Amino acid sequence: MISAWTGGQIRAAEQPLLDAGHGDRLMATAAHGLANTVVRAVRETRGRVYGARLVVIAGSGNNGGDALFAAVALARRGMSTTAVLTSTRSHRQALAAFENAGGTVLRLAEGDDGTAAGTAVSTAAARASGAPAEAVHVSPTSAAAFCSSADVLIDGILGTGASGGLRSPAKDLVEDIIALGPPALTVACDLPSGVSADTGEVFGPVLPADLTVTFGGTKAGLLTDPAAGLAGRVQTVDIGLGPHLPAPERRRLEPADLAGWWPVPQRTSHKYTRGVLGIVAGSAQYPGAALLCTQAAAATGVGMIRYLGPQEICRLVNLSTPEAVCSQGSVGESRVQAWLVGPGATGDPDQQARARDALASGVPVVADAGALDSLPSDLGPQVILTPHAGELVRILAEQDVEVTREQVEASPSDFARLAAGLTGATVLLKGAVTVISSPSGALFIQDNATPWLATAGSGDTLAGILGALAATVKRELLTEDGIAEPDHWAAVAAMAAAVHGIAGTRAAAGGPVAASDISRALPETVRTLLNLRQNG
Repeated sequence: MISAWTGGQIRAAEQPLLDAGHGDRLMATAAHGLANTVVRAVRETRGRVYGARLVVIAGSGNNGGDALFAAVALARRGMSTTAVLTSTRSHRQALAAFENAGGTVLRLAEGDDGTAAGTAVSTAAARASGAPAEAVHVSPTSAAAFCSSADVLIDGILGTGASGGLRSPAKDLVEDIIALGPPALTVACDLPSGVSADTGEVFGPVLPADLTVTFGGTKAGLLTDPAAGLAGRVQTVDIGLGPHLPAPERRRLEPADLAGWWPVPQRTSHKYTRGVLGIVAGSAQYPGAALLCTQAAAATGVGMIRYLGPQEICRLVNLSTPEAVCSQGSVGESRVQAWLVGPGATGDPDQQARARDALASGVPVVADAGALDSLPSDLGPQVILTPHAGELVRILAEQDVEVTREQVEASPSDFARLAAGLTGATVLLKGAVTVISSPSGALFIQDNATPWLATAGSGDTLAGILGALAATVKRELLTEDGIAEPDHWAAVAAMAAAVHGIAGTRAAAGGPVAASDISRALPETVRTLLNLRQNG
């Protein structure tokens, strides 16, 4: 499980070590980890480290210091190193060490003062004559050309303590690099400059990273869009903060977690002990939704499915999933461990009535699509709402919170948490990154899907997987792994989002995928996960 913290939590964890005089050790450990990670990445992209051209964009704070000290270590590995300083203030010790290691220093200035090649000659001449590095200036346009042609670029402009976005001339530099095209490898030091370490919001232009090397603990914002889409692969360097870190702000489940929690039948199991899922889905207008979610639930491994709906939909469900028990019965007379209600049920009064009855039953309920527009006022964490951004806007409007879809997409964690707190339900907010919030405020962030899953019916398949897991997961296993009881349903929802993404990625294999293909990939996906459990 990946745990993540806010920038404030990380800084608070650092403070006892700083107070004890260990600041230099923290920076040295961070720089060492950054340098080693860059070495591995350069070998992957270029084949060898010696002779690679490294450019560091260094801001005024400790983040710039980390990047400069890392460049010192990389110079010893045979890299040609240049630092572009975005401020008149720099980390003095790090800059001195960088110059002593033979690094070229350029200071960013307003206005155009020549080409990057001309600047490099001027810098070399200035250093040969003993002129201070501060005397050599370069415009954002010239510096951008120099950065874009590098083999590797380290973004060390802003760290976790920064607020808001980049200011000129650093802002101009980043805009110019984006316009020219990034170098072969861009590495963000701690986090891409201009994103929020806490929320993942983006402020102004941000240089997209292929790799983000973060220190002390994964920053919460790096798990959430839009920052997650700009951070590339995230690697965390341990600098010794563990004993001082609080409970994580966010979590992300990994395959080992899914393997450990996945419901596996025992010798004495039968269909009822393996979980019974009730499904209220589909209508004359949207019959396919019932088929998709039922297929997905069956492929996930639930013991039995009771489908309630129109007779013509029952016939279609039994053709595609003959093991489902179908009827036009009521919620009250159906014994189940969990309900899935709402997919494709729009416009059918009987299905809407069944959905309302399920929501009032006290049994765990996954409420999707058509069930989201008629929610009762009193919900509990065992009710899992699965909106996309537009549907979350409507849910919040019912709570007298006016917000736009664009605002939800810009800060999905904040609004998922707000909706969970206001409704009392667990909220799974669908998107490129899936955000799950418990009413307690605990967040799970899953980023397992391929963009090919942005297709009709994919959400119905996710709902079927989630319904099956709500009926079958043994929640005591979650407690043993440190998940507090109020957050169990959020963890179950995170399991569903993760396996949906993994199965969809397997089914797509880098190309187009239909929603029904996800269900066909589920059994092999689960087998692969369970092999981790057997071999672990």
